[in-house]
Amino acid sequence: MTRGDATGHSHGHAHGHSHGAGASRARLAAAFGITVGILVAEVVGAWVTGSLALLVDAAHMLTDAGGLLLALTAASLALRPASGRRTWGFQRAEVLAAGAQATILLGVGLYAFVEGARRLGEPADVPPRELLVFGAIGLVGNLVSMRILAGGGDSSLNMRAAAAEVAADALGSVAVIVSALVVMWTGWAAADAVAGMLIALLIVPRAWLILREAGDVLLEAAPPGLDIEAVRDHILAQEHVRDVHDLHVSRITTGLPVLTAHVVIEESCFRDGHSAEILLELQQCVAGHFAISVEHSTFQLEPVGHAEIEPHAH
Repeated sequence: MTRGDATGHSHGHAHGHSHGAGASRARLAAAFGITVGILVAEVVGAWVTGSLALLVDAAHMLTDAGGLLLALTAASLALRPASGRRTWGFQRAEVLAAGAQATILLGVGLYAFVEGARRLGEPADVPPRELLVFGAIGLVGNLVSMRILAGGGDSSLNMRAAAAEVAADALGSVAVIVSALVVMWTGWAAADAVAGMLIALLIVPRAWLILREAGDVLLEAAPPGLDIEAVRDHILAQEHVRDVHDLHVSRITTGLPVLTAHVVIEESCFRDGHSAEILLELQQCVAGHFAISVEHSTFQLEPVGHAEIEPHAH
């Protein structure tokens, strides 16, 4: 029985991951500070103007501030090294944080839409000029946060969830500004309620997408765009390989796919020592064709007939 080394990644991978996580943490901290500042401004603005759109956006900002705090905490946890008990460290913390963010956002979005619909028939008088000022403050702050979060090119689910929240905040601020202009130019007070509902519509779809992807990672679904049958065909195409079963490809966290498989090879390969070469060829195959690094692919090489004693082979 021969397999790939699933533990030799710790130093080099951990160093690169820690460096990226540290940069992510700094960007998240800056975005969190800006978001809290905008939140305070919008709460004051909602109280001064009585605007539903600004109130809904402030509630959204409150949720996003909490989400960014979760993301910041997750980025800090990701810096912790692996241990004997947690062999992957806290790398999955970013997925848990993203899932929590998305769940909260989904609830806020549904509530905001229902509340906006209820108030549509009872529009409140709002001072459009003050509403415009507070909307502009929110938009400028959100654009700065978006630039900070995009600066490192981090594609992790945690950072993407945080960036998506800030982007939706910016669109929410645009909706507030537009509603203020409509009220100012036409006198149609219901524009404020419509803006509140539009902000809710911005929240729900993206929250659902993030929640679904976080669920896929936690349920160990195959990475998006990866065809398991194509992986199987590539393994079977290797010389001396007779069969493959118990093939699993999943993600520990975003950007970190792992593969395990039982591969049946000719018995002569065990006698002449050729199995070590086959193992290397298999690892290089999945690394080259499917971007699954050598240190994160594990193969159990088996002789013909060994699968018969494995009751759940598939």
